[in-house]
Amino acid sequence: MDAAQIQIRRLAPGDAALYRDIRLEGLRCDPQAFGSTFEAENARPLAFFSDRIGFQTFGAFHGSELVGITGLVIHEGQKEAHKGLLVGMYVRPSARNVGIGRRLVETIIEFARHRVELIQLAVVSENEQARRLYERLGFVEYGLEKNALKHEGRYYDEVLMAKDLKPD
Repeated sequence: MDAAQIQIRRLAPGDAALYRDIRLEGLRCDPQAFGSTFEAENARPLAFFSDRIGFQTFGAFHGSELVGITGLVIHEGQKEAHKGLLVGMYVRPSARNVGIGRRLVETIIEFARHRVELIQLAVVSENEQARRLYERLGFVEYGLEKNALKHEGRYYDEVLMAKDLKPD
């Protein structure tokens, strides 16, 4: 797969079924990487996924196939509205290592640049490939949440990272 053949665009409610499929795949294949579970979201109606798309979710398409997703949640409330949270990052295994993840994060950064001053994220500490990607794109580690997630009796730490978008 060639990253040049990938189209990245904001998802619309009509993409809910495609989004549901890739989201459930991510929860099933990499359960330690997400705060939710396959079982919980598999039981949800399609309307749940359609609503979830509403928080600035972007998808990477190879033809008509959705091969990667990520989203940005902008905090509400006057004291936190300057921050956004990169969430739900997932690229299908067949589409990895060709730059799709990088393009998705770059899209979020560009989208966020006009809306927030800071993007934050949390990534499982063992996911070295994702951590390196975020570092190359200017995210800086600022903390570690011990035992942030627990899956099948095992704890996972999350590295907290942020990228300052304020102009110099």
